Amino acid sequence: MEISNLILHVEALVFASEKPLTSMDILELVNNAFGFMEDKITLDQVEASVDGIREKYAAEFYPFELRQSGGGWQFLTKRDYHKTIAQLNGDKFLKRLSTAALETLAIIAYKQPITKSEIEAIRGVNSDYSIQKLLEKELIAITGRNEQLPGKPLLYNTSRHFMDYFGINTADDLPKIKEVLAEQLVEPTLINHTPSELNTEENTATETPADAELSVTETGELITNKNTNEGEES
Repeated sequence: MEISNLILHVEALVFASEKPLTSMDILELVNNAFGFMEDKITLDQVEASVDGIREKYAAEFYPFELRQSGGGWQFLTKRDYHKTIAQLNGDKFLKRLSTAALETLAIIAYKQPITKSEIEAIRGVNSDYSIQKLLEKELIAITGRNEQLPGKPLLYNTSRHFMDYFGINTADDLPKIKEVLAEQLVEPTLINHTPSELNTEENTATETPADAELSVTETGELITNKNTNEGEES
């Protein structure tokens, strides 16, 4: 089968599927549909077709694109149109989640696999109800037991539906904690700071001389840094 023709079949499969399709899924479906062909479609041909479709819908005049999300390929609207789509669907799904459920979901997403007792140790409160709600919405799943702990407690992971809903392919695509908190970091405020002067541990004094500069840490502690460099006259 020519690639130009295969692209149309791959595109139709992804468009019609209710769940994300992997390249292997597509390969099997196409070969089953054309079982009479002597030369079977190869994985390389499927991946080349996928690349062709991605390139096609990357053009600005298409409001959607082919993306790998939820463990497979899907057609998803582009970010520029999310506010418009929200008018149709709203945030109904997330609004049904309480703050407690969202906290629990975030902990599971970043600490998975994790037990209920470990979740509760982080949150400091009982999490039975939140976990139950997340299981009902299929955002998390029970993936086994921790054989090393007494009682062999259940282990919780985020589900494929979680990845699909949030538009990621694996848990590795989640934003890093340092990136999330980067804008919240507070740098010490310098008082009487002269940029050209250097501060070293040797220059730190227990008292506040006239040639010293003060800095306030993010905890509110006042630190004295002497400006005079070693080897200079005071």
